[in-house]
Amino acid sequence: MKTKRVTYEFADVIEREEYLDGRYGAPGEKRSVKKKATPEQVAQVNQWNKEKKARHRLRKYFKVNDYLITLTYPKDRRPKDMKQAKADFREFYLAAGKEYKKRGMELRWIRNIECTPTGNWHIHVALNRIPDTDIIIEAAWKHGRVKDKQLLYREGNFKKLAQYLTKDAKSQEKYVEKGVLDHKVVEANYSVSRNMPLPEPEKEKLDRWPKEPEAPRGWYIDKESYFEGRNKVTGFPYRHYTLFRIQTGGKRE
Repeated sequence: MKTKRVTYEFADVIEREEYLDGRYGAPGEKRSVKKKATPEQVAQVNQWNKEKKARHRLRKYFKVNDYLITLTYPKDRRPKDMKQAKADFREFYLAAGKEYKKRGMELRWIRNIECTPTGNWHIHVALNRIPDTDIIIEAAWKHGRVKDKQLLYREGNFKKLAQYLTKDAKSQEKYVEKGVLDHKVVEANYSVSRNMPLPEPEKEKLDRWPKEPEAPRGWYIDKESYFEGRNKVTGFPYRHYTLFRIQTGGKRE
């Protein structure tokens, strides 16, 4: 059974996707009738891809002790719509980026502008932290307060953070089930800075469908990340899973 494997490799994390190559048959492998994807399935795939790209950027460009912050508005100064909120954030990142550049650094950010059912507009932002970041962001955000400054941590290697930063009104119920969401949104807009290109993954063809994936020496497969199923549109089997590097002293992160 010809199988395609797609590998995304980061410093301490490897993500793999394996799926049957539809151009080849396989003894004993019956293919389901190919179906047209429903709008719901298309939306799920689009959300999954958005979350995956956010996770990959976090794993490639961010590190432990970078920042997750929330830019907030006073009740009487909230934006009238998403267009205004986007303009406010643009003003923020241009001002902050200018200060980073003065210090010989480059600002990188991932953000989600959100509006709750009560009309509470706010912006969650992950950004790389430098010695003067506290001063820079307080001066750059002129529309309210900078709240909830949190240092990024390694557990799960930013998986839940990617989910948190990509949630929207349609996908939020899924994140409630996963314990990611701490508030509901009626409108959201996700974006990233342009200075974080993603490299092409490694692609290879396997002669057969592995019954069980194997971890290279010095790595282990995260059981919670492992998923195996059958594509509802093509009918072919597929799986995806994450490997973590075993840290010095046998500690797993």
